[in-house]
This record gives sequence, structure tokens and C-alpha cells, in this order.
Amino acid sequence: MKKNKKGIIIILSLIILILGGVFFAFRWFKGVDKVDLVQNSVKVVNKVAQLLPINKDTKKEIAVAQKISDELTKKDDVTRRYLFLLQNNMELRPGGGFLGQYVVATVKNGEVVKFYFEDANLLDQRIKVKIPPPYPLHRKLGLKKWKFRDSNFSPDFPTNVKQAEKFYRYSGRSGKFDGVFAINATVLNDILKITGPISLSNGRYVYDGDNAINKLEEQVEKPYLFNENLDTQNRKWIMKRLASEVKDKLLTIGNISKLVEFSRDELNNKNIQLNFTNPDLQKAVEEVSWAGEVNKDWNGDYLMLVDANLGALKSDAFVKRSLNYNVDLTTEVPTAVVDYKYNHTATHGDWRTSDYHSYIRLYSPKGSVLTKRVMVSYPITREEFNKTYFGVLFDALMNRETTAHFEYNLPVDIKNDYKLLIQKQSGVGDIPVHIHLKNDKGEFDYDDVLKNNLIVQFGEK
Repeated sequence: MKKNKKGIIIILSLIILILGGVFFAFRWFKGVDKVDLVQNSVKVVNKVAQLLPINKDTKKEIAVAQKISDELTKKDDVTRRYLFLLQNNMELRPGGGFLGQYVVATVKNGEVVKFYFEDANLLDQRIKVKIPPPYPLHRKLGLKKWKFRDSNFSPDFPTNVKQAEKFYRYSGRSGKFDGVFAINATVLNDILKITGPISLSNGRYVYDGDNAINKLEEQVEKPYLFNENLDTQNRKWIMKRLASEVKDKLLTIGNISKLVEFSRDELNNKNIQLNFTNPDLQKAVEEVSWAGEVNKDWNGDYLMLVDANLGALKSDAFVKRSLNYNVDLTTEVPTAVVDYKYNHTATHGDWRTSDYHSYIRLYSPKGSVLTKRVMVSYPITREEFNKTYFGVLFDALMNRETTAHFEYNLPVDIKNDYKLLIQKQSGVGDIPVHIHLKNDKGEFDYDDVLKNNLIVQFGEK
């Protein structure tokens, strides 16, 4: 295995390797049993957590991390394969971000025995099967075939895993994996907040926790946009050099505790999504909300807003969102009003951004009926995941705020013991949320920031 190939995975998949113990980069340590090092580090954290006065959710998350570590570092002579989906959430898609590259890693006895990195476009060139794309991809991007790079068009990660594996098989390769992991690009910025700034080429390029993604896009995406003859497989050479520098700074025993906390944050913020073939392991990650699932069993009020950036640019770097949700339970049929505000901070268009063009899906309790809409197209209404969703096209102009407005009737049984679950789309970033509820006991307000799943129950006034 070539050293430069190993480096690529570190940039966007360190989190998985820390938790799992299949920590490829630890192979750079000399005179250290790398697998045992990670295994023992996770075990120590797990044992200490059981004794500390921390909440039950945190203890459970650490216990699940232990299970992942035990599974991926087994020394049982069994060969396992893992698929890493590398997603750029500066171009947001329902499953997290545009799927530009992927990695396949083959692991045996906790060591990487084979490693393959490729641009998703190259895989797609080998797919000959003609599958019609989802309507928005055809309508806005003119796509005639659905392929691997657009496989994450669902907000439900298990659904995207099945679709990605299917396209992988259509390319002529075996699509059987023991685990599939989606990793958003903003993980890189977060990693550099641990390492500190990285300097390359005698200071010509400096990357830090605030600018790394933008700088890489300028070096990687911009030249390609203006010269289609560039080699798509080799145009990201700078990432290999950056990866090497990152691992030198990051992979020290003193950073283990920081990386464990970092791992937990990235999983809880849905920048990382996990899927395992092992049913026990899959159940474990589902129980701590690391599986990227749309909740199908919730029996109260529900809201999830899902964007698909169809402008083919990295405009999400400039878009700040906020959510207002108003519910009135005093009427015969309960009503809901959603104002989803987009503040497009770019002042002008260029190769990176333009006006924001999105396909929004608003998921609500099954049986909801849309009664009014403002600033969005005529809706497509469908049922999915035991929910009703309204799908609309939406445009947010640069250098201004634009609000997508929805009003709809909720099912009558929502009134019974009212509770609300708001789920967050992977890759969207933190969203300020204001909730206003009116019922027969009065009016209530609640403010929070949507980072992962948000459950709200209102007491008496």
C-alpha cells in the first residue's frame, strides 16, 4: 500500500478510525502496537465513564464506541470491507453533501490490507444501466441517468447506503460491505481546530480550522471548472500532502482524549453517519442516533426540513439558516406554520456561488395537509418513512434573506399529550430554532439550536 494513498483517508475519515480502532494512520507509529493502542484507549475511556457523574446518554455513546472498536479490531483472520462516502456539504444534498469521492478499505485482524481511493465520476463512467433520476435532478440539472454520485438523495442514511451499494455493483464490482460510512467535508475544518494551522510549500498555503475547505476548493475545484481536460483522478494531489502533515501533528498519544471527544461531537452533529451489516452493531448505533435514520416510529408532532442544492455550486458555504415553528392546538384542526429563513451572505456570484437553488422537502406527521405556501413552487406531496412530505423548488437570492413559508393542517390526534421531534439534515450546520405553541392552557415559547435531534415537550404555563 502506497503511503500517499493512505494519507487521503485521514482527512475525512479520522473519526471512524478513532472509534473503530481500524486507525490506518497509527501504522505510522514505530515500535507501537497500533491496534492495541486504540483498543486500550477506548476501553479506558469506557471504564472511566461508567464511574463519572455524566449523563446516561454519554455513557451509552462511549459504550457503543467500545463495541465499534471491538468489532473493527477483531483478530479473527476474517477479511472485512468498508466503504467511505466522502461528501462535500458546501454543496448540500439530502444525505449530507455532494458525493465526490469514495474509499474502499479492506481490513484483516485490525490492519488495512488493501486501500482504494477514486473520484466518483470515474466509477459512474463504468455504469451502463439506465436508471431514471429523481424528478428534481432531472428538472433542475437535466440529468437523464441516476448514478453513484447522486445516490444520497434521501435524508435517510440506510436508504442511501442501499442505493450506493447498488450503483457500486452496477459499475461491475462487488457491492458487499461490512460497513458504510458517510463523512462530510466540514470534518476537515474541525480536525484542524485540534492540530492548529498546517503550512505547505514554505508557507505558500496555510490551512486552519476556518479556511481549509474554502482553500482546498480554490486549489482543487476552480482549476477543474475552467479546464475540463485536467485528470479527475489526480487533480486532488494537494489533499495527499495535507493529509501527511495532518497525521504528523494529529497522531500523537497526547491527542487521544481530544480525538475521542471530537469523534463524539462529529457523530452527534450528523457530520458522520454509520451503517453496519452486523445487526447488533447496527442496532447499537441506531440507539445513540449515529445511524442517520429518519425516525419512523415517533407518535407525536414531527418536523424535518431537507435541502438539495441543485445549483451545482458550493453556495452552502454562504447560506445561514434559521427556523420558526408555530403550532396552534386551539382550533378544531390543529395548524402549523413553518418559516425557514435563508440568509445568503454572498455579495456577488463567482465560480463558487450564485443565487441558491434548492429542492426542499418538509417532512410532517402522516396525514398533514398543506394549505398555504409563499416563495416556493407548487408542491409535490408524498408519503415516506411514515410521514407526509411537501417537496418544493426554492430560490434564495444573494445578499439578502429569503423565507420559505408553509402553512398546513396537522392530524387531530397530535393534540393528545403534545410533543415535538425536530430532526436535522446531515451536513446543514447548526440552525437556530424558535418554537411557539398555543394550546388550551396558554402560549409557550422555546428557543434552541438544532444540532441533531431535538425533542420538546411543553409543561403547563
